[in-house]
Parts: sequence; structure tokens; C-alpha cells
Amino acid sequence: MNIKTNYYKYLLLMVITITLNACTSDLDQDPRDDSVFIDEEFYSDPASYEQAIAGVYGNLSLTGLTGPTSSNIGGLDAGTSQYGRGIMNMQIFTTDEIVWTYINDESGFIDDLQTSTWTGANTIIRGFFSRAMFSVALSNEFLRQTTDAKLDSRGVTGELRTEIASYRAEARLLRALAYYHLMDSYGRAPFYTENDPVGNLQGPEFNRSELFEFIESELTAIESELADPRQNEYGRADKGVAWAILAKMYLNAQVYIDQDRYSDCITYCERIINGGYTLANNYKDLFRGDNDINQAANEIIFPLVADGQFVQNFGPTTVMTNGAVGSIEQNGANLGVSAGGWGGAIRIAPQFSEKFDGTDFDNDDRNTIIKEERTPEITNITDPGTGFVLEKFTNVTTTGETGTDPNNTFSDVDFPLFRLADIYLMYAEASLRGGGGNAGTALGYINDLRNRSNAATITSGDLTLDFIIDERARELYWEGHRRQDLIRFGLFSGGAYNWALKGNSQNGISIPGFRDLFPVPDAARAANPNLGQNPGY
Repeated sequence: MNIKTNYYKYLLLMVITITLNACTSDLDQDPRDDSVFIDEEFYSDPASYEQAIAGVYGNLSLTGLTGPTSSNIGGLDAGTSQYGRGIMNMQIFTTDEIVWTYINDESGFIDDLQTSTWTGANTIIRGFFSRAMFSVALSNEFLRQTTDAKLDSRGVTGELRTEIASYRAEARLLRALAYYHLMDSYGRAPFYTENDPVGNLQGPEFNRSELFEFIESELTAIESELADPRQNEYGRADKGVAWAILAKMYLNAQVYIDQDRYSDCITYCERIINGGYTLANNYKDLFRGDNDINQAANEIIFPLVADGQFVQNFGPTTVMTNGAVGSIEQNGANLGVSAGGWGGAIRIAPQFSEKFDGTDFDNDDRNTIIKEERTPEITNITDPGTGFVLEKFTNVTTTGETGTDPNNTFSDVDFPLFRLADIYLMYAEASLRGGGGNAGTALGYINDLRNRSNAATITSGDLTLDFIIDERARELYWEGHRRQDLIRFGLFSGGAYNWALKGNSQNGISIPGFRDLFPVPDAARAANPNLGQNPGY
């Protein structure tokens, strides 16, 4: 399967199926296609099962059926409802990692995220909730169409039957991934499986503990049916992806379910580390236009794929690249996009830039901060001339070629949702929190990362939790981890750590603890009265 070239075609088929046969009240789907097909006609072709699972994957990158500006979720535009863009909006824009002059024109919903003033009416918050729930719906429909009874009735046997079992495990993993993101961001969600009747069903609410239990049980149940680490096609899920989700859950279990699961985090980190992944030799190669085929592919555990030709989308790597160029008003050739980039300029909070202060980081490849002729303070959010700038993602390959989009807008850079460097940092943190890891091994992993980026190495006395939170910022900025990390360290809400615009203040002020969770979108609650609301909203 060429997972990139198949995305559009087969997401179309899956959207039509889900719209006709398995709608839920939590989604307003618009297939925007006049062709209607019958399930049994589609699945009469043995190749249809591979095509259908490609459609489920397609929802992680695409937003609609007629190109990058379309959206198959009613009332939401393509940028608001893209899966990776949702992760960027929730995990990055609410922190010190980014400031964007573009505030969604008259709506101000990006501004609400940056100033910690969001409400349940925010369409960006609704966008990620709806896209994740659509991922659940697509997964469930694939599972409905591949039951033993369905396959028996279609005479599916032999090798194809075995392949379908693997596809089913991947569909269950993608559903668990969506519920993981819902659990992390909203703490509750409507719950649906393939066993629910089709139609206008209002699913029961699962709270954080119930979601945690479901995700954990699902991922452990399907482990044996997933491909071994790095043995599946690039861009598809394997055991390593399941382990990465579990490791993340266990590292954050104190936040999610008030339980210490650090030893479990270490167990799954070790499985990944021993699973055949290797660090890319060059840090910057991880974020280039050919990171699906260069050495970065050995480090990336699971990507959200992008392609300037086949998978055009306004996802995080497109936004980050065009926005970085717009910040410094330069020709975009060095980042592989059109001259001038976008008018909406991306900067960073001055507090984030301080993570790279000191001679230890003078030659650090991760230190892409541009300070020349700029001031660190952002006195006006809409002024692109203030604030330091970062350049991380570049739509240029390791051989110097620009992206495949002839208009130099859409990025070829895959978004690394999980990668080995993060696992190294998680192992070290869980060890420091009492999970039972080896201190020497943890130190070695940290220095492996620092050697790779040409930063100064550290000694055992330097390896503290305070060091870890800053090192995670240096290694993983703009990769969708920051909000979760700050919450785990008690630095997101409250006043222990303030950054520019936090609490709608130029220098940052304390915000209440209820903002550690986002509100359940008003539109979702109106559609499904089973959904409650998080305290404070």
C-alpha cells in the first residue's frame, strides 16, 4: 500500500460509508459527493480492505474530500479541523513555545488559546474534539465491516483474512489513539465501539479513568496482532506505536488517574528502545522534507504524514514553515516555501528562548532561534517585528531540493508524533520519579541526545527533574508535547511558571487550575446531552 497516494481516494469512501450508515449525534458530517456505493459492492473486491484502512489513516492528515481547503466536519474549516493542527493548537499554542500574529481574523479563537481565555464556544477546541471523534467513527465502521460474520458471508479466507486481522488491530489502535488525545485534552468523551447500533446514537460519557482503562486494555489486547516494531509500512502502526501511547499514559498517570505508574512507563520505554529504532545522526534531518526516507525514519515511531503533492493539508508542518518565514519577512527559499511565507508570523515567548541561554547551547543544532535585529519581548501580539523567531521545520530535503508542491505552500515534512528521543527523555524522567530505571542508563540517553545536537554533555549531578522539563523543551519544541509536560510538572496553571501572554498578560500571570483541562465544546454537548462539562467552564 502506498499510504500517501491512497489517502484521498479511500478517505472519500470511508466518509460516505460513515455518513450513510453509522452517523453519531456528536458529528455533523458532510460527504460532499454525489456518488453513493453499497458496502457489499465495495467489499466484493479483495483490495477494498487495504483501501478502507488507508481511509482511516487518511483522517489523521486530510480534512475533506475535495482538496486541502475542504472540511468534512460541518461548520469547521480545513485549518480548524485537521488532526495534527489540532494537536498543535492544543499542546503548543497554549504554552510558551509559540506566539502567532494570526488570530483567526474577527473570531480571535487563536488569541483565546494564547491568552488562556478559551471557552466551550471556541471553534478550535471544537475542531480537535470533532476530528478525534471522527477518527473513532471511521475506526468503528471499518471494524463493523470486517467482523468474522461479514468476512464469512463474503467468502474471505486465507492470506487476505490474516491481513485483515492486522488491519483490524491497526483500526483499534487508531481509535485508542483518538481516545488518548481526548482523555488528555478534555478528560471525558462520548464512548462508541463497533458493537453500537448504527444511526443517530448518543453515546454515554466516559470519564478520564474509564477512558484510561479502555485505552490500556485495547492496546494490550491487540499487541500480538500488530506488526513488530519497524516491520510495517512507514506511516502505519505497529507494536512500537502501541507501546509509545502506553508509555505516555503511564508517565502521565498521576495526572490522569492519580496513580503512580512510572515503573510501567519504564517497561514500555525499554521495549521501544530495544525495538530496533535508532537516533538520526543529524537532528535537523528529522524535520526536513524527506524525513520519511532519510535517516529520520529510523527514529520516528509514528508520523502524521504530509506530502505537497498527494497529502496536501494545512497541518502543523505547513503552518510552522510558512509562519516562520512570515516572521522575518525573508525569502522562503531556505525553508522551501514561497517568498515571504504567510502574513501570520510565528514567534516564541521570551521565557522559552531562555532555555537556550548559555554557552552550552552555542553550537546546539536544536538552537534555531533568530535574535538579530529583534527584541525578545512581544509588546503587541499582532506585530510580527517583535519576539524571537524559530526555524525548525523546513520543506527542503537533505539533498537541497524543495518540496513537491509546485506552488511551494504545502509541506512534505511528516509530523513526528512519537520518536525515539522522546522515549529517552521519558525513561530518564520516570527513573527520576522513582520508576526503577537505571540512573547511568538514563544519563547515557540524555548525553546521546546532546552529542547528536552538539550541545555540552552533562554529569549525573545535573540530571534532575528541573533539567528534564527544560531539556524536553529544547529537544521537542513544536512537536506537540509542551502543554502536557507543563501540566505534569505543575507549571501550566498557577503561577510557578509564567510566560508572555499567559493569563492575558504581556508578561504572564497565574491562571486557575481548571484550565489544565479544556472545556467540552458547547456544540458537542448540545448534540449529546450525556456529556457533562469540566469544572470552571
